[in-house]
Amino acid sequence: MSTLPRAWINEIGKYEGQEVELRGWLDNRRSSGKLHFLQVRDGTGVIQCVVFKGDVSPEVFAETNHLPQESAIKVRGTVKKDDRAPIGYELGVKDVEVVQKAAPDYPLGHKEHGVAFLMDQRHLWLRSNRQRVVMAVRHTIVKAIRDYFDGKGFRLVDSPIFTPNACEGTSTLFEVPYFDMGKAYLTQSGQLYAEASAMAYGKVYTFGPTFRAEKSKTRRHLTEFWMVEPEVAFMDLEEDMDLAEDFICFIAQRVLENHAKELQTILERDIAKLETIKKPFPRITYDEAVKVLQAAGNPIQWGDDFGGDEETILASAYDRPVMVHRYPAELKAFYFKHDPQNPRVALGMDVLAPEGYGEIIGGGQREESYETLVERIKAHKLPLEAFDWYLDLRKWGSVPHAGFGLGLERTVAWMCGLHHVRETIPYPRMMERLTP
Repeated sequence: MSTLPRAWINEIGKYEGQEVELRGWLDNRRSSGKLHFLQVRDGTGVIQCVVFKGDVSPEVFAETNHLPQESAIKVRGTVKKDDRAPIGYELGVKDVEVVQKAAPDYPLGHKEHGVAFLMDQRHLWLRSNRQRVVMAVRHTIVKAIRDYFDGKGFRLVDSPIFTPNACEGTSTLFEVPYFDMGKAYLTQSGQLYAEASAMAYGKVYTFGPTFRAEKSKTRRHLTEFWMVEPEVAFMDLEEDMDLAEDFICFIAQRVLENHAKELQTILERDIAKLETIKKPFPRITYDEAVKVLQAAGNPIQWGDDFGGDEETILASAYDRPVMVHRYPAELKAFYFKHDPQNPRVALGMDVLAPEGYGEIIGGGQREESYETLVERIKAHKLPLEAFDWYLDLRKWGSVPHAGFGLGLERTVAWMCGLHHVRETIPYPRMMERLTP
């Protein structure tokens, strides 16, 4: 067993001039006479390892000339500074130990492939440098989400995955049998449970997978995605928008702090478009948004919901997210509070990301009246008994409260400048895909 320190590529600069051991996989290889150049990745990055014939045994030099891509290896050598290298360092190799010689003809290789093929090989595609960066940004955003709410005194309260009822309508539920109790559903949102938790702890957030059985094949939709949902007691719509605005700015800043160079060099992301994500965000009412759309030639009428085209038109007028608030009440779920100044509209808001990424946040103020909520549940033709516990919240200590949900995958797509959300989650689930 080697006594050399094990180094990770993303921390390789700490070992300049020292001999270390790298453990990883052969990403690429080329030879030039007495030199072999091995591109080795370990999950944190890629480094060039230079094998000089005079520095290694004949057996090692011969074997490294024929190693297939994705062979698992341990490389021992000296860390050398090299300003020409993408990461500023390379490794002068002294020895290579082959842990597993990969099979020939690696399916992905180093050529272009179609999306369908890449999705079929998603378990291997994750090894690519592009996907490494996307998943690193996802990790950073997840941590930023937790850091933001934890740092502001929110309490994480996990909501159940199995639920007895719909949160936002029955047409997009995944139904599953549940022992002798009949039907259960995979959660569409943790919001209703977050409301209950907010009445206990003041300000909370739930963060986990959600499921929508939407028959949609757009670039913005997955059937399984992650959502963070803060909920705060004694909060109104304006304060809710303030929270969403501050939260998004925090995420964008954290991504830039950690990934600006990789976003530019590997994903070819124009980070200047992320640097403009600063407060304040423009805020317009639904009524104002309809006028903007009609002036742009869109045939929308008051009372119509916004689709991807409408969201893109609205967001294109700004260099940062735009908040649209006070939608027609009929477009919103039963739990939205109606505006006391205009009962035709609900105290809801959406945050639309620029560059065509659409809605990344949806939320608003909840109805706190027991009697009104009962009427709404009946009007939406939902089973009243399924919401007994939810109605209890309006019997004992009911207060105005508000919150929102942010979709993780759409946020990752926006930050990375990706065309489709399928790249933002390790193993995407879509209408036509359940594997790998």
